[in-house]
Amino acid sequence: MDRKGRAQEKALCTEEAVQVLQVSYVQAGGQGAKRTWQDLYYLSEVPGAVRETQLVCQYIYLYIRAWRREMFGYITVNKDTLSEENKKIYQSYYCGLCQTMKSQYGRRAQMALNYDMTFLIVLLTGLYEPDSVTRDGFVCSVHPTKKRTLRTNEITEYAAAMNILLAYYNLIDDWKDDKSLTKKTYAEMLKKDFEKAKKGYPIQAKAIEDYIARLAECEKSNDTNIDAVAGLTGEMLGILFAWKQDEWQKDLKEFGCYMGKFIYIMDAYEDIGDDVKKKSYNPLIQLMHCCNNDQEKFDKSCRLMMTSMLSEAAKIFERLPILLHADIIRNVLYSGVWSKYEYIQMKKRKKHK
Repeated sequence: MDRKGRAQEKALCTEEAVQVLQVSYVQAGGQGAKRTWQDLYYLSEVPGAVRETQLVCQYIYLYIRAWRREMFGYITVNKDTLSEENKKIYQSYYCGLCQTMKSQYGRRAQMALNYDMTFLIVLLTGLYEPDSVTRDGFVCSVHPTKKRTLRTNEITEYAAAMNILLAYYNLIDDWKDDKSLTKKTYAEMLKKDFEKAKKGYPIQAKAIEDYIARLAECEKSNDTNIDAVAGLTGEMLGILFAWKQDEWQKDLKEFGCYMGKFIYIMDAYEDIGDDVKKKSYNPLIQLMHCCNNDQEKFDKSCRLMMTSMLSEAAKIFERLPILLHADIIRNVLYSGVWSKYEYIQMKKRKKHK
C-alpha cells in the first residue's frame, strides 16, 4: 500500500468507520477486499474468523495503536540524555517484554505493550539481579530491517502478565465510559489472555479490579480530593511493584504508590482541557477554580504536586541497594518522566499561537 493509501486508512480509523465498513462489507458479500499484513496480524489468533472481520481488523489495528499512547505510558526514559550503551540495554528489555508477551499470550497481546512495565523490569532487575538471557541479532516483523537484542528474565514474564491485566481492565473501563466498539472488540480478543494472567496473579488482578471500581465511585460522587483519588492509582501500582514478599516489599510498594500518584495527576493534567469541554470528571477542575482559572498558577500547582510525588519516589530508590541499571532508573526519575509534561506544554504553546 502506498503512502496515500496508508493515510486514507488512518483517516478512516474511527469507531463509526469500523461499524459502517463492517455493515457495507457484509452487504457486499465480502467480495473484492484486499488482504494486508494487518489482517494476518489478528486472524491467526481468532479461530473461525469470517471474511468481514478481516477488514474490520485493519482499522482495529490502527485504532489500538493510537490507544496504546493513551494508556499507562508516562514512565519512560529521556533518550537525549541516555548513553548509547544504556539506550541499547533499555531497548533490549522493551523488546524482550514484547516477545515474551507474544510467546506467553500471542500476537494480539503485543498491541498492549507499554513503557511503564519496561521500567518495572529495569527496576526489579536492578534490585534482584536475576539471571538474564540475552539474544542478539533478532529481527521482528514490526522492524524487519533492524537487528535487535532481546533481554529477558523471570521478571519479564511477571511484567508481561501485569501488562495484560492492566490493558484488559483499562479497555473494559473505557468501554463502559464511552461505548467504544473498538476497545470492546480488543478486550474480547484479550479475554483468554486476561484469564491466564489472572489465574497466575490473582492478588494483582484483584487489586486492579478494586481500583477500577473505587475510581468509578469517585467519578460518580465527583470527588475533588486529588490526593485521595490519585492515591487509588498509587495503591494499585504499589501492589504491582511489590514483586515478592520479602525485605524490599515495603519500599517497592511505597515507590509504586508515589509513581502511581504521579501518573494519575499527569494524566488528569493532560486531559483537563478536554474534560472541561466535555464536562467529564477530573479532580483537577476544582484546583483550576481555586486558581481563579489562572493558567500559569494552575500549571505551577500541578507541577509542584507531581514534583513532590517524584521526589518521594526518588528518595526510596536512592536508599535501595541498586547498582545495576541505576543510571537508567535515574534517567527515568529525574528526566524521562517529564518528557510527557514538556510535550503537553509544547501542544499548549502551539494552540495559543
